[in-house]
Formats: sequence, structure tokens, C-alpha cells
Amino acid sequence: MALESNERPDKTITKFESMLKTDDVYFFDAEDFEDIVHHYLNIGKISLAKKGIKIGLQQHPGSTELKLLQVEVMVFENHLEKAELLLDELQFLDNQNEEIYIQRANIYSKKDNHEGAVELLQRALDLTSDSFDIYSLLGMEYLFMDNFKMAKQSFMKCVEFDEQDYSSLYNVVYCFEFLEDYDGAIVYLNEYLENNPYCEVAWHQLGKQYYYKEMFTEALAAFDFAIISDDTFIGAYFEKGKVLEKLSRYKEAIENYETTISIEDPTSHAFLRIGKCYEKLKDTEMAKYYFYQTVHEDPLLDKGWLAITNLYYNTKDYEKAVYYINKALNIDGENPLYWKKCAQIHTALRNLDQADFAFKQTVDLGNYELDTWLKWADVVHENGETTAAVQILEQGREFYPESLKLLYKSVGYQLIAKDLINARITLMDALKIDKNQKKLYLFTEKFPEFGNSEWTQKILNKYNKAS
Repeated sequence: MALESNERPDKTITKFESMLKTDDVYFFDAEDFEDIVHHYLNIGKISLAKKGIKIGLQQHPGSTELKLLQVEVMVFENHLEKAELLLDELQFLDNQNEEIYIQRANIYSKKDNHEGAVELLQRALDLTSDSFDIYSLLGMEYLFMDNFKMAKQSFMKCVEFDEQDYSSLYNVVYCFEFLEDYDGAIVYLNEYLENNPYCEVAWHQLGKQYYYKEMFTEALAAFDFAIISDDTFIGAYFEKGKVLEKLSRYKEAIENYETTISIEDPTSHAFLRIGKCYEKLKDTEMAKYYFYQTVHEDPLLDKGWLAITNLYYNTKDYEKAVYYINKALNIDGENPLYWKKCAQIHTALRNLDQADFAFKQTVDLGNYELDTWLKWADVVHENGETTAAVQILEQGREFYPESLKLLYKSVGYQLIAKDLINARITLMDALKIDKNQKKLYLFTEKFPEFGNSEWTQKILNKYNKAS
């Protein structure tokens, strides 16, 4: 039994699903089947979309649009060869259908041939006046190619077609940010806001651009306008809180973070920021409370454990600090800054072997900061391995060849290791940089047993005469 279907799309879907549950066969227009298939594709029910295509083609075997939807499903499921064969058939019948080129572009994109996909999409643009979706696809292809300038232009076209297309607006701003053209983003967003003065998304993005440029007063104003446009916009409150932190207005920052919690379920990031504010206000107990709330909300947020670590480290409770830094390392053991903090804590506890190991991990993971080399060398020296300390400082000199801190400390440790020849060479290297000997105290005060020695005085006298 075949029944006509003139109902609205939602009733069409209901009738289609009813048909699937019975032995009845309802007749639908080809356009109805297109609506049915699009509905299921949009909500991710691919099997029902395929049923819609199958039944639709049984009733309308000549429908090009349904066959193109069939191609779309094939591409989604990576049946690319079948999709290309069907596209060949369709293109033979209709060489001017832009959707054929769009689907071929999708196949090229799946095969990582993004240049080819762009060429096909440009061909599709020539065949249609409805170019919104094509520009969106072009933008994504250009992003795959890291061509942010062209991607930006494509997404701008999308925003021109639909000013409420916030996804494309975000992509435009993303391209500006990647190009580090914050001024360009500010100009673009201000122009957009002239036509859309109550767009909270644009105000929010504008505030972020001002934040990047450290224009905090302007950023605050932008976030305020975002909140005026939508007083439940959590992102605006959160970003405003960050700006207020930069301005040392911690109590106001806390109020904004607390607002985000009152609007929606609390997040670990909000708790963490509140804790940081209380820490800056020297309210250790409240800071501790919110840091613990942070890790309770998200036990895998390593920054929460680090915050607790720093709190105990700053109050010299090193036993607790080492316990919590290990929590952070268990989550992210590849973070050199966590290992460096671990090394500092073990140094304070006089656990020199553990401190040595932690510093080694710090450097192996790519932290080459000057004080890392200096502190690591000190730990190794205190652990009775002065020769190893000298080698560590030599490694550091590869990154900081003119650092007088490294050079003068190297001289002292070379003398302790009784390596007089290299100590003399290193001291001369230091004096060539420190011509007026203004930094010589780095050697004489750190190593007083050598600073005023006859050995040192001879070298200094010889150098002063030569200069």
C-alpha cells in the first residue's frame, strides 16, 4: 500500500520511521527522501540515512540528488573507489552539477590531496551562486595546507553570507591569531561589531585580542560588553577574571570566577584560578581550600597538584610538597618544569641523589634554563661528585657561552677538582668577558678559599698588566 506524504518534515520523519516498523510502504517525493537522509546524517544515524537512500532510490531510481547523498555516505565510510565510480556515472549525465565536484573534493581531501581538493572546489564555485558551503570547505582545505591567509579569506566569505555563522567567525579569528596579526583581528572584529553590536561571541573574541596585546583596559571593556549581551556567557566572566588578575584586582577576579560557578556546574579551572587569587592575597588557607577543590573536581588536572605543591614548597613544608609533585608527575611525567620543581624540593630535603636524578630528567626533557645548570651542578658537587659538576657546567656553557655565573662557578669547581690547567683557561675566558672584573665576586665570594689565593692573584695581575 502506497500513501502520499505531504506532511511537514518532522511528520515526514515520523511517518518514515513508522514505515520501517511495519510492512506498509509509503510513497515520498524525492525531496522528502532528501530531507529524511539529511536529517539522519545531521544527527549521525548513518544506518537510517542509508535506509532512506536505499528506499528512496527504489522509488526514484533517477534521482541525482539521492545518488549524491549515497556518494556522501560512501565517502564518510571510506568507500572511496565506489564513490568515484558513481561520481563518474553522474558526471557523464550532468557535467555542470557543482555537488559532483564538491564530493570529488571530499575524496581528494580524504586522500590528503588538498591542492587537488581546492581546485575542484574552485570549479564548483564557478557553477553555483550558492557558495556558502563551498567557501567553508575551502577554508578547511586551506587550514590543512597551513595556508592561513587564504583560509582566513574563505571563512570571511562565510561570515559575509551569514553573520550568525559563529563557527566561521571563530575560524577567522583563529587564522588572525596563528598569523600573530592581533591588530588585524581587532580591526576585523570592530568592523563586525558595528553591524552586530550585541554579538557576545565577537566581544569575547575582541577581548582576547586585547588581552594578547596586554591592552587590559580595552579587554575589560570588551568582556563587559560580552556580558551585557549575554549575562550567562561563562567564557566572558572567566576571561574577565584573568584580566583582573593581571591588574592585581584579585578580589574582583574571584567574583567573576565565582559567577561562572554559579551559572553552571563548577569546573576545576575556575577553582584553580580562585585558589591562585587567594594565594596572591596571601590567604593561604583559602588558597589551599580551592586547590584541593580543584583536584577533587578533576584528579587528572596536573596543574592542580602543582599548585598544591607550590603552596607547601613556599611554606617550607617540603615533605608534603614532594608528595604532591609526585602526583603531578604521575599524570605528566614528560613535563620538565615538574621535574625541576621535584629537583628543588629534593634539594631542600637534602635528598641529593633524588635531586640529581630529577635535574637530569629536567634537562633530558628539554629544560635548558641557566639556573637549571647552576643548581644541578651545586647538587652534584655537594653529593661529592665535583668532576661531574664541572661537566654539567660545561654542558650549560654550550647554551650560555658568555654566562659569567657559569664561568666563575666552573673555575671554582675545577680548582676543587685540582684541575689547575682548565681552571686557569676558564678564568681567563671569564676575564675576557668581565673586562672590568665587576662580576669577579661571583668567584671570590662563592669560593673564598681560592678567591684571595696566590694562584688567583698571579692570574689577575698578569691579566691586568696585559690589558
